[in-house]
Amino acid sequence: MYKNSKFTIILPAVIACSIALGILLGGKVFRNDRSKNMQGQSMISRNDNKIDMLLSLINSTYVDTVSIDSLIENTIPLIVDELDPHSSYLTKAEVLEANEIYDAQFDGIGVTFNMLTDTVIVLNVISGGPSAEAGIQAGDRIITVNDSIIAGVKMPQNSVVKRLRGPRGSQVKLGIERYGHKGLIPITVTRGAIPIKSIVAAYMIRPETGYIRFEQFSGTSHSELIAAISGLKEQGMKKLILDIRGNGGGLLDQAIIIANEFLPKDKMIVYTQNREGQKDIQYSDGQGSFTAEELVVLIDENSASASEILAGALQDNDRGTIIGRRSFGKGLVQGQFPFPDGSALRLTIARYYTPVGRSIQKPYDKGRESYYNEVYDRYEHDEMFTADSIHFNDSLKFTTPGGKIVYGGGGIMPDIFVPIDTSDVTSYFRAVTDWDKNILYRFTLEFSDRNRARLNEITSLEELDRFFAEQPNLLNDFIAFATRSGVAPNAADIEKSKALILSQIKAYIGRNSALEDNAFYHNIQKIDPVIDKALETLDRPTQQANTTTTSDSATLSTNQPD
Repeated sequence: MYKNSKFTIILPAVIACSIALGILLGGKVFRNDRSKNMQGQSMISRNDNKIDMLLSLINSTYVDTVSIDSLIENTIPLIVDELDPHSSYLTKAEVLEANEIYDAQFDGIGVTFNMLTDTVIVLNVISGGPSAEAGIQAGDRIITVNDSIIAGVKMPQNSVVKRLRGPRGSQVKLGIERYGHKGLIPITVTRGAIPIKSIVAAYMIRPETGYIRFEQFSGTSHSELIAAISGLKEQGMKKLILDIRGNGGGLLDQAIIIANEFLPKDKMIVYTQNREGQKDIQYSDGQGSFTAEELVVLIDENSASASEILAGALQDNDRGTIIGRRSFGKGLVQGQFPFPDGSALRLTIARYYTPVGRSIQKPYDKGRESYYNEVYDRYEHDEMFTADSIHFNDSLKFTTPGGKIVYGGGGIMPDIFVPIDTSDVTSYFRAVTDWDKNILYRFTLEFSDRNRARLNEITSLEELDRFFAEQPNLLNDFIAFATRSGVAPNAADIEKSKALILSQIKAYIGRNSALEDNAFYHNIQKIDPVIDKALETLDRPTQQANTTTTSDSATLSTNQPD
């Protein structure tokens, strides 16, 4: 599994229209030929479907031989692009990739790696997985795959992934470079089924307070949550911070049954409505594992879809506190319709509404590019820095049973707004974290290589903290490394960015330990104002919210991807 930045945003490509223009121009020329025009009129009388007629004409009459299959493949996306931003056409390869996420597994070798230094560096090895059984260790560099060099040749990450993945049971021969060993170590790995985790971190952030971070909603998300809550309760958890920042969504049914874990009986979770006005309403069954304890949910502008269903269900039922920034604003539900060749159409089939009846779908009448760029527009309008810059339409105002005012029409607005804090970002910090040079990250890799044995022995966050306490020169060593790498020290900037630099250094080193992402977030959170606000909120005296019973039924599965 490839792991890089936690903050990557992928925008869709600008819509191409050359094929449609070519068809239009060809039609004008075609109508100038009387005999062919008469033939076309005859075909129209036999077939009212213009697309079928067009393809039949091209196939039987067009001057050159063309691939009808290719025309169809190129034209379907143009048609779908005329719909909403979340309807899409998926090729066979894209369907298989999407299924991996929903099924929460893929066939591969079982490592988490990074390529920021133009070399595949193994960050962690999945315990009990194919690579662990073959003897691959964290910190190893993969230099060759089946005798082909992949290091230092600027190979795209997708190409590397394709070489490492393959059908379970098949073998791949790797050439491994290991710190302290001369020459390449040949290792053959038999590929197997590799789980994809929805929950990337789950630990006690302090006594009685647990922390769980969701990255997506896949087929195993609910079972992962049950296991995480159970494990944290065994450690004394009475309060929970549920972090769904950056979570772009996934399966609708998982969002529903996860919301059920936090709600008392007979609370509406969500309802969907199709174009005929038919509603499918989902209610909690009262069997959840965390229905009465204190809860805080963290969201941001990249929390979308299933994440918004979860946040909306909890907010509208006055359950817990939503903290962060306004979510993305996706209130549409897609169904997936397969084609015989393995491709599929993902088509919007309904809108979903939160329990008080609000649609949080933001407008998309200005096209897809404008729709996805709306998140960037929030920066320009200062919305990321002050809640006063956010303006809602009073016609979309709703009131929760507890008397809280909430709005529809564009994402979930948190109960407590926390702006982006850039006060400690200096020129020096930008220079040492610039992705072209990778200075900070390269330092953490070298440090981890030198301390690999010790890092592999660490089994708790407390041990990791003690390990870093034994590194008083960590910042000075980094400054010296950065100087050797071409970034001169700036005392004022370093003092201002000191906490930010150290937290990132410790986070990346921690991720190279056996604690993986638990260690990463444990250290990043020390400079996270949203986490600070969450802990502050949980310290306040508990206030019981007003609740109402809405139904006597409970149906908790729709099984549709959103």
